[in-house]
Amino acid sequence: MQTSKSFRMDDFIAGWIGGASSVVVGHPLDTVKTRLQAGKGYKNTLHCILTIYRKETVMGFFKGMSFPLASITVYNSVVFGTFSNTQRLISKYRYGDGRHPCSMADLTVASMLTGLVSVGLGAPVDLVKIRLQMQTQMVLAENLQLAGNVSNGTNIPMRSISIPSQRLYRGPIHCISSILQTEGLQGLYRGAGAMILRDVPGYMLYFIPYAIMCDLLKPDASSSLHPGSIWLAGGLAGSISWVTATPADVVKSRMQADAQLQRKYKGILHCIVHSYKTEGAQVFFRGVTVNAIRGFPMSATMFLTYELSLRFIRSL
Repeated sequence: MQTSKSFRMDDFIAGWIGGASSVVVGHPLDTVKTRLQAGKGYKNTLHCILTIYRKETVMGFFKGMSFPLASITVYNSVVFGTFSNTQRLISKYRYGDGRHPCSMADLTVASMLTGLVSVGLGAPVDLVKIRLQMQTQMVLAENLQLAGNVSNGTNIPMRSISIPSQRLYRGPIHCISSILQTEGLQGLYRGAGAMILRDVPGYMLYFIPYAIMCDLLKPDASSSLHPGSIWLAGGLAGSISWVTATPADVVKSRMQADAQLQRKYKGILHCIVHSYKTEGAQVFFRGVTVNAIRGFPMSATMFLTYELSLRFIRSL
């Protein structure tokens, strides 16, 4: 598994396994988070959950999951592989030994670089996931808007319009194909700027709290961390990261969901100003409760599976 002293492939493999487990655990609440941030008509988290369940059954919470399951496994593989190998490269460069413990400044640089690298793969993945999660509501909204714009001047009450159930995209591949045809390659990276604003500081507040808590929970420097401690440290790190990243996440979700017949946002700044003017400052914390709750089990599962997989691979 080891190709050189400073570069290892086992981190990528363990990240892939951890990513798969975290998607299964976190996707239902991710759907709720996306609907709260980019959708309309939901009073709060509980109302959103009940609405999805009543209108779309349990399967509504798993919309768009096949694509993240296939792609986020690769995404997390890149994230954890990049972070671990960057740490080793920094240690080798600064201290002459890739196994030398990183300082807080080293961890900060490694985590921020990881956040920047992650956007290249993560932006299209998030875009497709959000389009699939939001498509039912977006088609409904557009049909209502079109019905209200009839040219004969007749005032038709919206409740009298019968709207059939529609789907913009048949699946992930059709979604990607449609975006490329209508928006070009740059369409797949809509919201990437907002994602950089979310992920560069977000990963810093993901890996550093995890490292700090692992040090605090470790009995002594020579012993291995207990799986329960890994789970707790990973879960708390995930909640901290997601709560602080929520404002940028709201902007990212809105920009990525905004790609239908009449585009609302011209760019990141316009999205921020428009959202603030129409919905107030509280809009940037929409979904924060879901992010805090969802961040714990997702990250706890991610870190635990990653660390245990890494131990297993390195024992072979």
